[in-house]
Amino acid sequence: MSSDNCKAVKVLSIRQLGKSSPGEEIAELRLEHPGWKSWRAGQFVMIRPLSWPLDLIWGRPFSICKGDGDSLTILFQVVGRGTSRLLELQKGEAVSMWGPLGNFFSKPADRPVLMLAGGMGIAPFCGYVDTHPEPENLKLFFAHRLPLENYPYAEIQKKVETEAFKENKVEDIQLIITKIKALVEEFSKKNGLVVACGPTPFLKTVQAAANEFGCEAELSLENRMACGVGACLGCVTRENDGHHTQVCTTGPVFKADAISLEE
Repeated sequence: MSSDNCKAVKVLSIRQLGKSSPGEEIAELRLEHPGWKSWRAGQFVMIRPLSWPLDLIWGRPFSICKGDGDSLTILFQVVGRGTSRLLELQKGEAVSMWGPLGNFFSKPADRPVLMLAGGMGIAPFCGYVDTHPEPENLKLFFAHRLPLENYPYAEIQKKVETEAFKENKVEDIQLIITKIKALVEEFSKKNGLVVACGPTPFLKTVQAAANEFGCEAELSLENRMACGVGACLGCVTRENDGHHTQVCTTGPVFKADAISLEE
């Protein structure tokens, strides 16, 4: 990791989105722009506050949600010690951030694109919509558990066609699967591209539908990471030829027909 890619930046603001139970909070964190020349939707950053003690040695990976010349925004959900401590950050505090890391989603200007997001997988699609050359060609289907106001859904809804489905009970999972299959089939007939981000079971559904209907699809994996630069080998996934590859450097975005999501 070069010093050019690792910066100490200050917190500009942090706010919780919507309302949720303790331990499920979702927050929007705005940071000083690190001075990169560019970044692309689907890439991610590693973040470690300078105030963290040595028992929190590793940074945490987050999709880049959006950014401009002045700031960079990420979303995170409280899922453990690290993200709990992130929620306690104050304006002006410094964090170490390295990136932009990994590859990114394709953005064809002349094809319809179906964005499939599960839960926190909505994060990279804020920037995707903002930077796509033809946003009128985009559609988002969003499956979620928490209320919509906990996510930046309304922001995307103002710009492109959207549809959301809230999972209230176990039986709703099959309805989500059925909807995803129908949408993928529809876009396959339009020579469309499917881009997806979410938990592994969600991505397995997208991958199976893309394979069934012969639709081109790209999947952004949410594997756990420690270093973000391929050194620790903690985030590997299996390619179809049986070899393993690091998600942080080869991905996090993969062609759906290039990897196996089975254990």
